[in-house]
Amino acid sequence: MEFITHTWHWSVAGFLIALVMLVLNYFGKVFGMSSNLRSLCSMTGVGRSVPFFDWDWKSQRWNLAVVFGAMIGGYVAVHFMSDASNVDINPKTIEQLAVMGIDAPNGKLLPDTIFGNQIFESPKMILILLVGGLLIGFGSRYAGGCTSGHAIAGMSNLQLPSLKAVIGFFIGGLIMAHLILPLLF
Repeated sequence: MEFITHTWHWSVAGFLIALVMLVLNYFGKVFGMSSNLRSLCSMTGVGRSVPFFDWDWKSQRWNLAVVFGAMIGGYVAVHFMSDASNVDINPKTIEQLAVMGIDAPNGKLLPDTIFGNQIFESPKMILILLVGGLLIGFGSRYAGGCTSGHAIAGMSNLQLPSLKAVIGFFIGGLIMAHLILPLLF
């Protein structure tokens, strides 16, 4: 059990991801998490009034199973198989977050300042969540997929648009972390 609850070497995860991508390619499937949002909207019948959602979502049932599996696996991992004491954050990062008023996780995976229930008492944090969610949703549709879809599936298939999208994701992340986040907090 100790082997499972501690951090694995990056090469193990890389090998497993490559194996999954090979199996998906063999069966002619394309991996992507954000496409499931389209499937969920199509399931509601909204495709009758919005042409983008008028498509055969049943062909993507396997991908919906991936989402539910990721949710169940995440719950099991956090509640039964994790050891938060092995979360090691660079002390300089903790100092920089403290300057912005964000507390150290203190043995948890996420700081309460950003991810605790008290954020729902702050109109500023609710606005940040809403705007951020809209930007992520719009951005993933505009880019033709989310970070996992482009970085894992698109780049493993050597797609140039995915490489461009991943470069854009990294640049956007750096701008957010170094320029915009300090302004928000």
